[in-house]
Amino acid sequence: MKTLPTIRLTAYLLGLAGAALFTALLIQQGAQDVIRAVAAAGWWLAVIAVFHLLPLFLDTFEWAILFPPGDRIRLRTIYWVRWLGESFSNLVPAAQVGGDILRARLVILHGSSISLATATVLVDITVSVFTQTVFTLLGISLLILATGKGNLLAPVLAGTPLAFGAIAGFYCLQRLGLMRLFGVIICRCAKDPKWRSLTVKGGEIDQTLRKIYARRGAVATCCLITMLSFVIGSVEVWIGLSALGIPASFDKALILESVCQGLQTALCLVPSALGVREGGYLVVGGLLGIPGQAALALALIRRVREMTLGVPGLICWQLIEARRFWQSRSADRMEHSENEGAAFQVDSLPD
Repeated sequence: MKTLPTIRLTAYLLGLAGAALFTALLIQQGAQDVIRAVAAAGWWLAVIAVFHLLPLFLDTFEWAILFPPGDRIRLRTIYWVRWLGESFSNLVPAAQVGGDILRARLVILHGSSISLATATVLVDITVSVFTQTVFTLLGISLLILATGKGNLLAPVLAGTPLAFGAIAGFYCLQRLGLMRLFGVIICRCAKDPKWRSLTVKGGEIDQTLRKIYARRGAVATCCLITMLSFVIGSVEVWIGLSALGIPASFDKALILESVCQGLQTALCLVPSALGVREGGYLVVGGLLGIPGQAALALALIRRVREMTLGVPGLICWQLIEARRFWQSRSADRMEHSENEGAAFQVDSLPD
């Protein structure tokens, strides 16, 4: 049981390292100049936040397709859940997996079964990582063509098989019964009989996963929609560059978005990608001829967008949890009162 403290300590250390890197980059580029550049963007910050609702809708639509036709939840509900999950992933220092767990939980609260909610989230993650890898490779290819940095080709050729191999391994584990195996391991480690139900539940999730992957047309459509979402998401970077007064073609925005997103995915254990994203924008932006202050300001504009949409999402999530907590407390009190009343009536009966 020493695993959880070790993971928690690792997360803290990575978070501190990311914060240190972020602070160092901000000092290096001149904190006042960078903040002044972000402030100069003005109302464009609101435009970027509103525009992000479009790729968020595409991500929602892609996830909704994974639900079987007879068990689909209303699209607006899934859109709302996706927004809350993204808010959690972006702002809470729990790596990227925290938002996915929250998505599954909220979908279950809205009537979906545990197996279906978990399976759709797992397939959605797999589709997203696969498409993200293809998108990043496209961006790196465009970066090599735009800058003539042929020395980047060797690392790409070496890393591509590893990336796709990891994705293929994750997919195969899902098809072979990952969740049932996970349940068996938990049951053997935990002595409490309550944990034994995980084996059965894991088998149900594995069966649902196979059914979803059997709908190959739906999964392929999800890949296409996710790719479209990534490309449209690059428009946010393009708008940000225009807001900073930097004339740039759309291909530069796409390169920045794809390469930096790939870097963020590879280093997903760093909480909120703090320092990772900023460093990526500086390095890739420098290769594209974007000044360091502007590149760092662009990364901060993305942070502002995440806070603009994420803070209300976190507040909404907290209100949901608070309401469920008080409902649970009220139900427990009512049950306790009914039990006491029944006991009183039995005691008051004549002998």
